[in-house]
Amino acid sequence: MYAQIVEQIIAKVMSGAWQAGNPLPSIRELAASCQVSVITVKRAYLELERSGVIVTRHGKGSFVADALDATRGLATAEFDSQLQGLLDAAGKLGLGRDDLLDRVGEAFDTSQSITTSTDKGTPA
Repeated sequence: MYAQIVEQIIAKVMSGAWQAGNPLPSIRELAASCQVSVITVKRAYLELERSGVIVTRHGKGSFVADALDATRGLATAEFDSQLQGLLDAAGKLGLGRDDLLDRVGEAFDTSQSITTSTDKGTPA
C-alpha cells in the first residue's frame, strides 16, 4: 500500500498539482484519509524523502522539494520502481543475488564501453 501512496504523491508533483515548497498532508491526516496505518504513510514519506521528492522539516512537516531536487527525486523514484519490477521478474525466473549482480555488472560494463566508444567518435 505504501507504494501506491508514493505513486500518488509522485503523480501530483509531476502533474504540477503540488508545486515545490507546497506542504504535504501530515502523516496522520493522510493515513486517516487513505484508511491505512500511520506506519504505512511514514514509510511512503521516508521513501519520497530518500528519493529527494520531498523534504521534512522537524516540527513543521513535509514539503515538496525544490524543483531541481524534486526532478532528480522523481527520476530516482522512477528508477527504483523499475528496479523493483526487474527484481520481481528475476524472482519469478529463480535468479539469485549472485546472478543478478553478475548481470548488472555485465550490463554496466557494456554500457560504459558503448559510452566510451561513442565519446571517442568510434562506433561500439
